[in-house]
Amino acid sequence: MRHLHTVVTFLLAVLLAGAVLAADQPLKKQPSAPILPKQFAGWQIQGTGQTSQDPGVADPVNAAVLNEYGFTDLESAIYTRDGGHKLTLKAARFEDASGAYGAFTFYKQPQMLNEKIGDQASSLNNRILLYRANILVDAIFNELTVMSAAELRELTSLLPLPPGNARNLPSLPTYLPRQSYVKNAKYVMGPTGLLKVGAPLPAQVVGFKAGAEVMLGNYDFSGGEATLMLISYPTPQIAAEYLRRIDVSHSQHTQQEPGTTTIVDLGPFFAKRTGPIVAVAAGPLSQSEAKSLLASVNYDADVTWNENTFFDKKNNVGSLVFNALILAGILMALALVAGVAFGGVRILIKRIFPDRLLARREEMEFISLGLDAHVNEPPVRR
Repeated sequence: MRHLHTVVTFLLAVLLAGAVLAADQPLKKQPSAPILPKQFAGWQIQGTGQTSQDPGVADPVNAAVLNEYGFTDLESAIYTRDGGHKLTLKAARFEDASGAYGAFTFYKQPQMLNEKIGDQASSLNNRILLYRANILVDAIFNELTVMSAAELRELTSLLPLPPGNARNLPSLPTYLPRQSYVKNAKYVMGPTGLLKVGAPLPAQVVGFKAGAEVMLGNYDFSGGEATLMLISYPTPQIAAEYLRRIDVSHSQHTQQEPGTTTIVDLGPFFAKRTGPIVAVAAGPLSQSEAKSLLASVNYDADVTWNENTFFDKKNNVGSLVFNALILAGILMALALVAGVAFGGVRILIKRIFPDRLLARREEMEFISLGLDAHVNEPPVRR
């Protein structure tokens, strides 16, 4: 028993030491699944695509912005087809669709035209920028044809999709009012991106560490273009706290840190809260225009069911009943086997060890009334 205790203690010590060493080792990124297909719509890949998990390879200037959007890996490749056509593709993958959508808005230029490819797409000359789910694709043709859009639609159908809720787009863009809207809105998930898009509030006031997400849209008014900034927080309580901080920052704009965008430099400033969303309107707009714009932003607490539901052979009541019957049959068979085994073991032990185990001793005492002893006796006469 003492030796067994020593062995168990030694094994536990080895396991504990292994766990500590594993915790000290840095986590290595696992190789990701390929993003781009080998061929599609007559296009053939040349050589092997270049892959990288470094956002600096995807965009050396905006690597920090890509990190804020949840960049995971990049794949680039050159495709050719008959007739000397050439297509260069760069596909960046993000943790979820929100990251791909944010990167799409970040790189989209105002002069781009909207296209119906993937989830969203925009084109400028021979360049098409698009995204589907959590993948952003930058496509450059050496020569556009009438079939270029259809070819990219086939490409998007071959892109790998993320599992579960990672496909869901953010709901914040749906709260941007459409009236007087100027296209080219920006979706921001971090302070670096906020600084680059020129927001009316500095990152210190927004509070990205509290889980903030920002949507920026420009609107055309009589005095010029004004900016509407929507900031979404996890809860209405957090939104109320940050609205208070924004009001304090607006009233004490002279104490803002140098190098940051100040509220006062953007002209009139108006703010309100609706649920977990703080709406800020800034720029050359009147008080009535600001009230009208902010009144168009109203939070709706919609409950959505994100889990997929199915109706097939594996997901219906009939299949459940059938499987329950099978389970009942298995349990009955196990009970029968256990009963036979129990009785057989008793019989086997009795044959091997007669009158020793399981057998009742003949001399075992028991209580008997002895009623049969007087059945044949004649009645007594008195």
